[in-house]
Amino acid sequence: QVQLVESGGGLVQAGGSLRLSCAASGRTSSTYAMGWFRQAPGKEREFVAAIAWRAIAWSGDRTYYAESMKGRFAISRDNAKNTVYLQMNNLKPEDTAVYYCAARSRYCSGNGCNLAGEYEYWGQGTQVTVSS
Repeated sequence: QVQLVESGGGLVQAGGSLRLSCAASGRTSSTYAMGWFRQAPGKEREFVAAIAWRAIAWSGDRTYYAESMKGRFAISRDNAKNTVYLQMNNLKPEDTAVYYCAARSRYCSGNGCNLAGEYEYWGQGTQVTVSS
């Protein structure tokens, strides 16, 4: 199994930036895609970004974003550290939510990476609060 631990959340002013980290441990060799989801109070969990890979080379990674995050958020991976990052820029109050890291055991592409039910492993979440 895979264990995921998120970190990097906190309080930031609108327009600021945060970088979330998700450290994976366990059977990480069986993981081929990781994603970020978020859930705001009173709302359903929504897809944020995903990264999928087939090759070891960095150029082999594929990234996908929800439309509202494009141009502001960037997902990346450090294979040596078994860690995925979510760089969040130009944060807005509506970005306030608990952010969850997730992993899946099968490669995905495009819209196939945005379904929470396809991810087998989840972290406990980290709170991101954006003030006006």
